[in-house]
Amino acid sequence: MYLDPVKKQEIFGQYGKSNTDTGSAESQIALFSYRISHLTEHMKRNRKDYSTERALTMLVGKRRALLNYLKDRDITRYRAIVKALGLRK
Repeated sequence: MYLDPVKKQEIFGQYGKSNTDTGSAESQIALFSYRISHLTEHMKRNRKDYSTERALTMLVGKRRALLNYLKDRDITRYRAIVKALGLRK
């Protein structure tokens, strides 16, 4: 399994307030970004896997919605998470 509980705790600890902070926007965005990068690599190898392609598209939309929410609520937290994850070029 590519995403074990230890890796989740590591992501939540790094981007959230604590290891158990699973609900903050930053920790969810970081988790979605990790899953998106994993699925992107899968799609590079398996081009005709359309169900994974749809799941990837939906996941990108969820991350975009959370980023929009964070940008509207607190622009400094938005800028920090975008810089930490390297989402903008």
